[in-house]
Amino acid sequence: MEAINFLLKFIFDTFFMVLVLRVWLQLVRADFYNPLCQFIVKITNPIVVPVRKIIPGLGGIDLATVLIAYLVATVKFIIIPLINGGPIDIPMSMIIGGLFFIKQIGVLLFMAMLIMAIMSWVVQGYNPTMAILQQLTEPFLKPVRRIIPAIGGLDLSLIVVFLALNVINIFLSGLIPYWRVL
Repeated sequence: MEAINFLLKFIFDTFFMVLVLRVWLQLVRADFYNPLCQFIVKITNPIVVPVRKIIPGLGGIDLATVLIAYLVATVKFIIIPLINGGPIDIPMSMIIGGLFFIKQIGVLLFMAMLIMAIMSWVVQGYNPTMAILQQLTEPFLKPVRRIIPAIGGLDLSLIVVFLALNVINIFLSGLIPYWRVL
């Protein structure tokens, strides 16, 4: 049963992350012709395009994709307890789905910054993935860089944002006693 739970969590989390990436890439106006952008758009189009006909965007935010991502997060907390013989609590699943939505955005930002930091050590020259990661993380790092400039050529903004993300994660984890299912 644990293997099925792991597989379901992986599928829900991965699909959720791809949907959030799609919205995030649109918000930062990433290069649509980048291979990573092309992959994300092509993998999500079959679900997003029909919903987009019903729910239009608002102020540059793709509400259809945000709604689908929220539904994926919520359905995860309906299906996994159901498979494990637990009760179906749709209102609580909706609340947990919303908190999961917020938490996973932070996790995705953390992963993007971590990958970007590692790639900066090994990648020489232009790399399309590195370019996208820089576009995704710059809105979060730029305000910190204004307050804490590079010291001796060392950019501390990543560390400050990592710490802030961990504080938010600990706070959100404390809101739900059974956060371990996330």
